Amino acid sequence: MFAEFFNIVLKSIKLDKGLYSDNKNFGEASIYFGIVIILLTSIISIIPGSVFTQHMTDILGIKGAKGPSFRSILITSFLIWVIKSGYLYFVGVVLFPSKSTKCTFRKLLVTVAYANSPFIFYIFIIDFKLIYLTFIPYIWYCVTLIIGLKYTLNYENYFKPSIISLAPQTLLLIYFLSQAMKINNGIVS
Repeated sequence: MFAEFFNIVLKSIKLDKGLYSDNKNFGEASIYFGIVIILLTSIISIIPGSVFTQHMTDILGIKGAKGPSFRSILITSFLIWVIKSGYLYFVGVVLFPSKSTKCTFRKLLVTVAYANSPFIFYIFIIDFKLIYLTFIPYIWYCVTLIIGLKYTLNYENYFKPSIISLAPQTLLLIYFLSQAMKINNGIVS
C-alpha cells in the first residue's frame, strides 16, 4: 500500500502522463491517497509560512505574532481542494467538455490531489533567503495539473486544460496589476 502511494507521488512529480491515463490509479484507495497528499502538503506548507511570518515579525518589530493555527491550515487546505475541484469540474465537464469527456467529480478530486505532489518540496524552504523558491513547486503544480486535466478530461491538446487551469490565477494577476496601476497614477479609492 505504501509502495503504491509512493509510486503515485513519484509519477506525479516526474510529470508522468500514465498516472492520469491509467484507471488503476483511480481505484478504491485513490481518494484516500488524495487525502493523504493534501494532508501532507498542507502540513509541509507550514514551513515556508512560518519562515515568512518570522521574517516579517523581525522586520516589523512585532512581538508575539503567530501564524494560523494547525487546524485552520488543514481546514483551509481541504476547502480549497474541494472548491478548486468543483471549479474544474464545472468548467471542464459541464461548460467545456470534449466529445469524449466522461469524468466524475471524484476522479477530478483525485486528479487535483495528485497534482499537489510537487508541494512536498516546500520542506526545503527553511530560510527566508529561499522563500522565492516557493514559485518552483507552484509552477510545477500548475504543469502537473494541466497534464492531469488533459488526460482525465480526455482533451485533444494542452490548450484547453491550460486555459481552464490558469484562468483564476490570470484574472487575479490582472486585478492586482490594475490596482497597482491605480495607485501609481495617484488614484486611491
